[in-house]
Amino acid sequence: SSGQNYSRVSEFNLIGFSNFPQQLLPTFFLLYLLMYLFTLLGNLLIMGTIWREHSLHTPMYLFLCALSISEILFTVAVTPRMLADMLSTHRSITFVACASQMFFSFTFGFTHSFLLMIMGYDRYVAICHPLRYNVLMSTRDCARLVSWCWAGGSVMGMMVTLIVFHLTFCRSNKIYHFACHVLALLKLACGKETASVTMGVILVCVTALMGCLFFIVLSYVFIVAAILRIPSTEGRHKTFSTCVSHLTIVVVHYGFASIIYLKPKGPHSMDSNTLLATTYTVFTPFLSPIIFSLRNKELKNAIQRSFRRKFSSLNSG
Repeated sequence: SSGQNYSRVSEFNLIGFSNFPQQLLPTFFLLYLLMYLFTLLGNLLIMGTIWREHSLHTPMYLFLCALSISEILFTVAVTPRMLADMLSTHRSITFVACASQMFFSFTFGFTHSFLLMIMGYDRYVAICHPLRYNVLMSTRDCARLVSWCWAGGSVMGMMVTLIVFHLTFCRSNKIYHFACHVLALLKLACGKETASVTMGVILVCVTALMGCLFFIVLSYVFIVAAILRIPSTEGRHKTFSTCVSHLTIVVVHYGFASIIYLKPKGPHSMDSNTLLATTYTVFTPFLSPIIFSLRNKELKNAIQRSFRRKFSSLNSG
């Protein structure tokens, strides 16, 4: 029987939605589909606006553009598959599809965190070293920073995926999650190295995310110190308003992630986990364009201007 035990798994079954209240699935499907479409449209709108408005060709908006791209790609890597699974009864995923889904979600997830860190650094330079801003944040430097974020994200994604998929999967092929989630997948691996790989993966992810968070917090410590030195209240408000949208995204991004990963796991946590994790996957990218277009005055005005231009050209036509 040991030989049969070690037969390699060629595909996995995603069990995430089978314990979910079935009568609620169509409702959640519609809700998630609308959020998904809004995420794509919202981010494309932000990118288009930044592209067309020359006043927005600054480092901060270049980073925002890169963030929108990583947001779209993360959503596209995970959500369509999840939406299809909500409606189908046959929820199997091949080994290769599972690996590629994990690679892309890690790559874009890490890129996202690295970009948030770079955006924190950008605000720090703008507020604490305004005179040197144009030197430190030249277009070439910004492009270099963005490409480092993407490269870093890809390396992390590749590393985690290769480590995990080098293991032998033999226990069963049922993944208790709606996607190829790394921890749910590691529960199916067998062999002596599984425990150390699990620890390794957790350490790599936590170190990278906490490292990013540490640098963001550090940037804001310096930013707050600089803002407190501004004599006028109006000046303080004006300076701080340039950070609000970034700060809100950071809180949402890290808040949701920590709720999911630091939540104590009980025997009945399966359904609430599916709900939480789906919410994180669909809701966080959905909130980003809203936060950026509402909390960021320049971007909001630019979007309104481009809409006005469209309508006036339609009316005159």
